[in-house]
Amino acid sequence: MKILVLNAGSSSLKYQLMDMDGEKVLAKGNCERIGIDGVITHKTWDGRKVSHEAAFPTHTEAFQELIRLLTSGEGKVIDDISEINAVGQRTVHGGEQFSGSVLITDEVLKTYIDLCDLAPLHNPAGVLSIQAVRNVFGDKMPQVGVFDTAFHQTMPEKAYMYALPYEYYEKYHVRRYGFHGTSHRFVSSRLFEISDIKKENSRVVTCHLGNGSSISAVKNGACVDTSMGFTPLDGLIMGTRCGSIDPSVVAFLQTKEGLSPDEVNTVMNKKSGLLGVSGVSSDKRDLSEAAAAGNKRAVLACDMLNYQIKKLVGAYAAAMGGVDAIVFTGGIGENDKDVRLAVCTDMEFMGVKIDPAKNDFRGEERCISTPDSKVQVWVIPTNEELLIARDTKEIVSKL
Repeated sequence: MKILVLNAGSSSLKYQLMDMDGEKVLAKGNCERIGIDGVITHKTWDGRKVSHEAAFPTHTEAFQELIRLLTSGEGKVIDDISEINAVGQRTVHGGEQFSGSVLITDEVLKTYIDLCDLAPLHNPAGVLSIQAVRNVFGDKMPQVGVFDTAFHQTMPEKAYMYALPYEYYEKYHVRRYGFHGTSHRFVSSRLFEISDIKKENSRVVTCHLGNGSSISAVKNGACVDTSMGFTPLDGLIMGTRCGSIDPSVVAFLQTKEGLSPDEVNTVMNKKSGLLGVSGVSSDKRDLSEAAAAGNKRAVLACDMLNYQIKKLVGAYAAAMGGVDAIVFTGGIGENDKDVRLAVCTDMEFMGVKIDPAKNDFRGEERCISTPDSKVQVWVIPTNEELLIARDTKEIVSKL
């Protein structure tokens, strides 16, 4: 079975074509600047690369072009589109309606559209991607939606409710939803495959750290708490997002700076975080270089990130009555040894002992704790596309 995995942004469409016989990536790429001028980059399993400008007025034209590259020319990996058996879509916000991956029907699509208010930057792009596939393939091509929020639907009320008047939950569904669920689910499941930790009676803290970051408490394989909330703005300091702050800061800034709700939202989402504190960059690699050169604000931003991760790891260990493993993933989690070391240093009281020599690497699947550490510490590269493809195969195989 060949499955095409799509991950749509407002002006982009990332894709991977996977042969599920051996779970091999045949080709992957990205259509960028949709609605502007358009460019596509395409790579095949055997190292061929294609990149060129193309007119992408909408996601439909971008999808048509990626299909053309998959089936013809320098980037060809299949002979005909009929070889594609199903499409797996990264669908971001499933609200309370979706606690798992589902076949996308007209009813599911309508519900997903209705949830756009909860994720105005993400859900509309997903809708466009679903419709683009229908425009090209027709309604007969099975599509499966894999929701970022689904993994967190196992949280208990005490974890997901906010202490606001209950009527706002009833009227507007204001609550903690959590995001990066596909990544948290993948790495926690992978941990059970490669370690001696069994899912039953397990307590795991998964740290997805990148430009967007979140931490989850996973008990017996199910999420019981997570750091992102009603939106992906909550929780840790991130690349350009402020993370958790005193809510009164919002009203204070609106008054002092004369900002509208949209303007203060832009400040918190796009001008804050590592960028806002450091004044250097939203990229942790740039901050590490600036900090090493003595930039005090870059040092502060790095220290804030390390401290907040450590604090949440401790909080989730307390919430679960202990912890058996800590997992690092995402661009920062997989590649930044300094972050991993800073988070795990002085955690012996919790049973965490990291081996600096084992930790000195980038981007591999590896245990970095000492043999006598009571808590295992792992680096597990995430693979959300593979999980989306697996879910799609499972659902489509039952049709």
